[in-house]
Formats: sequence, structure tokens, C-alpha cells
Amino acid sequence: MGTRIALLLPNLGGGGAQRVIVNLAGGFARRGLGTDVVAVRAAGPLLADLPPRARLIDLGSRSTFAALPRLIRYIRRERPAAMLSTMSHCNVVALLARRLSRPGMRLVVREATTLDWSRRRPLPVNERAVRVLMERLYPGADLVVANSHGTAADLVGSGIVPGDRVRVIHNPVVCDEIFEKQREAAPHRWLQGGGIPVLIAVGRLHESKDHATAIRAFAAIRRDRAARLVILGEGPERGRLLELADELHVAEDLDLPGFTANPHAWLARASALVCSSRWEGFGNVLVEALAAGTPVISTDCPGGPGEILGGGRFGRLVPVGDHEALARSIVETLDDPPGRDLLVERAMDFTIDRISSLYLEALEPETPA
Repeated sequence: MGTRIALLLPNLGGGGAQRVIVNLAGGFARRGLGTDVVAVRAAGPLLADLPPRARLIDLGSRSTFAALPRLIRYIRRERPAAMLSTMSHCNVVALLARRLSRPGMRLVVREATTLDWSRRRPLPVNERAVRVLMERLYPGADLVVANSHGTAADLVGSGIVPGDRVRVIHNPVVCDEIFEKQREAAPHRWLQGGGIPVLIAVGRLHESKDHATAIRAFAAIRRDRAARLVILGEGPERGRLLELADELHVAEDLDLPGFTANPHAWLARASALVCSSRWEGFGNVLVEALAAGTPVISTDCPGGPGEILGGGRFGRLVPVGDHEALARSIVETLDDPPGRDLLVERAMDFTIDRISSLYLEALEPETPA
């Protein structure tokens, strides 16, 4: 590997793709590799989590596509040995920039979510344009990394890229810092002692996460036993979710505290994590819950949850949108939780050091056979 690796992302918001880049930057920098985190716009809560040995390059652009000239200048000036890009719009810009500036630079693009959901609804013009560019440009990448086998199958099945150009590498999630953050003070009065079980859901308040199904399942549980539900995250569905909680008469036992920089302290004290997503790329929070020894109940949605949970070995899986099945599985888990050691051991398959090694292999130039 050459002296410098560039990691391209749109911003440092609190999303899973951004967290992956921050974690990889730390993994690469700890190995003594020159690492640039190249952000279209260097803003967001994860800015504070950048490792000190990684260099932040702020392209300072108003949009990803507007950043193309500045990205070209960066590549020509710094001449990184390899670049890893994440998220579809960044990926197509990276492919264009490589073509226009340094064709010999190895470029790996990372796809973080399944595309199948997008075929079920009308797409805005800008998303349709990105999809067309993906079909035309992704075959020119040296390698496409998918964060789950479900994502990889979707890329190939959608005709975006041939199967021999896709490699599955799961997300880097677990590190010593996670276990340190688990030990921080209880972040909520409901988590300060035993008693009533507290369920946690984590994710943007968006249709993709389908928190409404989790609330309906919670309401079904509350008819027979005491329980509480906390949903961590922010987004456009907040008002609708609060209205649903009122309709189902569970508002007093539901809290939506918003985004938190440390979900680990919540997960470590929760009775279970509930994931009701309609689709996922991977599902970092499932691994974070396992690392805390916290039981997981998830929909078996397109993407990573089924893989993380070993087809049901490490947590219960239910059909997407089925709140009754979700409620049953939550009750079964509360009554008969899996052993903590089993869950933590599974989480260690997703350590930052292990996954960083796999990404470095992907970024190495291929040698002729």
C-alpha cells in the first residue's frame, strides 16, 4: 500500500455510513498509514470522533456534485495511492474524478444499502439521475464493496455491477471505546435501576426504520405487562409517531429523546433492542447491542440484520411490518433472554481491527496472475 489513503464521504453526520468511515480512519491511522478523511462538507456530530492521526480534508462544497472540481484538485495535488468512497452519490463523483484526474489510482466504492426498496416507490429526479450514473460508472470501479450479502445480491440483481466485481465486507463496529462508553452513567431515569423492562429502538425517524410497527408491537405488549419504549433518533416522522402513541394510549411509556452521541450507555442498560426496519444496509446498532450483551429482536428485512443475527441464532427475526409477530418475539425474549456471552462473542466478529484488515486488502492494487 502506498503512503496515503483517501476516504471520501458527504459529511460527518450521525449516519451509519459516516460512522464506518470514521472507524476505518482510526483503524488505518493506528497502523501508521497516512489517512485523509475527505468530506464534501466537514460538518456533523461525528466530527468530534475523528481520530487525531487522520487528516481532515474539507472540500467545503454545497453539494456532492458541486464538489467534483475540488475533489479533482485534491487528487492531483495529494496523489493518494487509493481511495475508498461511500454512499451512492459520492461514489459516482469519485468515479468521475478519478477518470478526469488520475486514472491509475485504485478506487473502491462502498454501497451501504439495498436498492430494492427504491423500485417500490417513485424516485425524485435527483435520485433517478444517481441511479443512471451508478449503472454507467460502477463497472469502472476497481472493486465494489457491499456491506452485506443482501446488498451485494441486490447490486448484482439490479444490473449495477457484475458479480465478480463485488466483495462483501461487513461494517467495522466494535472497539475498546464502545465498552468504555457502555460504562458511562445511566442516561435516563428509566434506566437507573431494575424493575420495568425498557426496550430501545435506534435509528432515524424515517419510513425506512418503520418505528410505527415497533410502537404497535409495544402497545400490544402493554396490554398484558408493564414495559417502556425509548426510540433514539431524529427525523421527519417524529410528529406522526407521537400521534400514533397517543392513539394507542402508550404515550406515557414512550420517550423520543432525539439523537445521542452515545447510544452504548442506553443499550447496555436496556432489556432488549428492537429493530423494525423495512430495509437496512447493514445495521450497526444490532452489533452495538450484541456488544453490550443486550438481546436483539429484528425484522428479517433486506440487508444485514439476518446475517448479523446468524439467521436467528443470535437474536429473533420476524417478518417486516408484522407488529404481532414482533410483539410475540419481544415477550419471548424478555421471558427467556439469550446468554450474554454468546452475544458478545458474536459482536467480536465485527471489530474495527478485523474489518480494517479486510478493507486494506480490498484497497491493495491487484497483482497479475
